[in-house]
Amino acid sequence: MADKTETTREGTRAVEPEPVPVKWYRSVFYNATILGMCSFAAPGLWGAMNSLGAGGAQEPYLVNTGNALTFCLMVVSCWLTSSIVKYIGIKGALFIGTMGYAPYGAGLYLNNRYGVEWLVIVGAAFCGISAGIFWAAEAAIAIAYPEARNRARMVAYWLTWTRVGQIVGGAINLGLNATKNGAGKVSYTVYLIFVALQASGTLVALLLNKPSQVQRPSGVPVELNIFDSPWQEIKATTRAFLEKKFLLIILWIGQGVYAEAVFFTYNSLWFSVRARALGSFLSGIVAVIAGNLLGLWLDQHHIPLRKRSRWAFIVIVTLQGAWWLWLTINVTEYHKTQPTFDWIDPGFGKGFGVFIFLVAGFQLNYNFSYFIISQISTSPQETIRLAALLRGTESAWQALSYGLNAIPIIAAVGGPYINFGLWALALIPTWLVVKDFGVNKDKDDLENLGEAQREDLHKE
Repeated sequence: MADKTETTREGTRAVEPEPVPVKWYRSVFYNATILGMCSFAAPGLWGAMNSLGAGGAQEPYLVNTGNALTFCLMVVSCWLTSSIVKYIGIKGALFIGTMGYAPYGAGLYLNNRYGVEWLVIVGAAFCGISAGIFWAAEAAIAIAYPEARNRARMVAYWLTWTRVGQIVGGAINLGLNATKNGAGKVSYTVYLIFVALQASGTLVALLLNKPSQVQRPSGVPVELNIFDSPWQEIKATTRAFLEKKFLLIILWIGQGVYAEAVFFTYNSLWFSVRARALGSFLSGIVAVIAGNLLGLWLDQHHIPLRKRSRWAFIVIVTLQGAWWLWLTINVTEYHKTQPTFDWIDPGFGKGFGVFIFLVAGFQLNYNFSYFIISQISTSPQETIRLAALLRGTESAWQALSYGLNAIPIIAAVGGPYINFGLWALALIPTWLVVKDFGVNKDKDDLENLGEAQREDLHKE
């Protein structure tokens, strides 16, 4: 898989890699599937529990506090991930990253069944330490393993597995709670299933190929290694954070991920148990469709990159703005009337529809953030750093979001107002980054051209 070299009078020079026959268990698709299965078992089922509203609890405040702790710790572990990768590799980082999710689920189980609160916080801490490593590692793998011309679709495919976790969890919960048409907490049996599935993610991570083992049709090797010392790597990661382009997208990252606590809390406060389960199930399906359509659009390389990136940005921010306006109107009304909607109640569709769309919007923001990172990265090492920074920044925003949504008035009405404001503030800085994509000969389009030419020569 490594590039070949040949010796001439002038010295040693690199030779273009030749296309290779790809073994299925070394393919990019295989590795994207393994990564997706890990994401299903770990953050996917974490999202499934939280998509029930408050982790399935009757009130959101304890769970939101635990989630805030998780994301605070993830900021630190994300920042250190590139240094960890130097010693254990990207596969080892993914393996370690899966370990903290089952204790989190166990904490929710004990709280749901016996009212135990301490393990919610301890489990959240374990989750935060490992999940930051997992998030940074999976992001780097998702960006670096695929060929450039298939990257957006592979990212969408990988993220689909995360939403499949939510869909499966919602389906299980809907089946167990279909008769509960009032407010309350979900069946504790749900958590036993979730914890077992989360524990399986650690074993699945062992099936991932190391970067040197991955085979691409073009023959171009995957490069995803760290060569600097840990201290040099921490300094390099800090410098990458302070780069202008990354600073400009911080608000974009924030407005996208701050939303998670907002719409999950909204789901827990204003809907019956079975309506919450239905929301978890249906929103996951809609998010999968939306994310894969965006990936398909971004990989239409016969359309100029400039047009693809700009139209994607415009459509996402327009839809997101409309949905935040809709939610703001709803929560202002519900704070006064204090409803609990079941699917047979008048007004259910107005309240429920915006939740579905906001989960889809969360997926669109996620996908587009990875696209931005892939465009501003200049080397394999920087891909690891930027992926870690992306996930660390997401964690910081989500720590803030879940922390604030542990306050009842913020949970009820303040969260949507804040997120609507973040959306507005993010528009101009993000546009200043996106508008430059494809203006000159962009690296992404050049990579795609090179890969296509190599494969065409191989066919001839």
